[in-house]
Amino acid sequence: MVSVAEPARRKLRMALIGGGAPAFIGPIHATAATLDGRAEVVAGALSSSPVKARAAALAFGIPLDRAYASWDGLLDGEVRLPSERRADFVAITTPNHTHFAIAHAALQAGFHVVCEKPMTTRLEDAIALAELAAKTGAVFAIAHAYAGYPMIQQARAMILAGELGQVQAIRIQYIQGGLRAQQPGVQPVRGAWKSDPALAGPAGTMADIGTHAFHLVRHLTGLVPAELSCTLRSFYPGRTLADYGHAVIRFPDGALGTITVSQVTHGRLNDLSIEIDGTEGSLAWRQEDAEHLVLRRWGSPVRVFERNARGDVLHEPARSLCRLPGGHPEGFLEAFANFYRAALDEMAVRDLRIPDIKRDLVFPDVSDGVDGVQFVQRCIESHADRGAWKRWAEVPPSGAPET
Repeated sequence: MVSVAEPARRKLRMALIGGGAPAFIGPIHATAATLDGRAEVVAGALSSSPVKARAAALAFGIPLDRAYASWDGLLDGEVRLPSERRADFVAITTPNHTHFAIAHAALQAGFHVVCEKPMTTRLEDAIALAELAAKTGAVFAIAHAYAGYPMIQQARAMILAGELGQVQAIRIQYIQGGLRAQQPGVQPVRGAWKSDPALAGPAGTMADIGTHAFHLVRHLTGLVPAELSCTLRSFYPGRTLADYGHAVIRFPDGALGTITVSQVTHGRLNDLSIEIDGTEGSLAWRQEDAEHLVLRRWGSPVRVFERNARGDVLHEPARSLCRLPGGHPEGFLEAFANFYRAALDEMAVRDLRIPDIKRDLVFPDVSDGVDGVQFVQRCIESHADRGAWKRWAEVPPSGAPET
């Protein structure tokens, strides 16, 4: 990966789909993509309302002639532009049920894709996107931006280097409380679609934030599930989709993983916490204290790794993602920008024909998207079968899951 101070040979051109006010995640994508000077927002289809889409364009600095009234209009309009003006990639920040159609059309039109999670609401659609991405050679990144935290990369490097010994258990809790505040019959300011199974898909909270947790299990340990059991629950009166859930994962080597998610816990904001037990030590990290990683070994003092520690305390992947000197906190936007930095550098290698560059962060790609959708599907199947264990199906290169 090139350094933060060294952008690609030219800025890659971003077309943002979704993200108009009062959306949360669309502006995050735009800010993160442009933070290092590697990209610029040149076009957008920012709302399903043409009037709102054009009004929102001003906030992103998008010229009105490239503020499109629909996502398909954006793809058609950008393809018609000269190559030196058209967008290089699209960022999809729309409700879940639209991801497949938009991403499929974008790949066919020759664009790279950055997509919000979950990649699709059906496993067969996720597999189809993986096959098409492979066929086109496009970069397809999934916005699991928590992997962009330096201390997550420190944990990953330590685990893969064997510093914890054999991984025995992974516990992740992702606890929020935002849905507790929703009142029956009152339309929320944003995110109303997340309570509609026709728009969000059938899994609710386990898809919305559980996919982040599952990605971190895979990303940190490299372990592939053997089977899982899941129980889902809605504690909110009249809510169709689950707002709470537990998943237990068995791995082939005997390791166990647990994922607990909630969006109805009083007073909790965005509390993602991770603990990993190994035969030689354990690690703990919490997103709301993202600059510290705690290592414990039996009979030894607790050791706390700090982001941007001096010398060679940190592994190179963690060091390379630190932007500011110690004592100047880095957080969610910087982690999201690290995710974009890795994806944009890969696009630059492929499109701008610059020399190959060092990659210190393995960005979540289309295969991670397939994994996330399969995780959601297995959770739904297990819950429907009263928590019965459901086998994990490897997806071979052909795209068809093994039976």
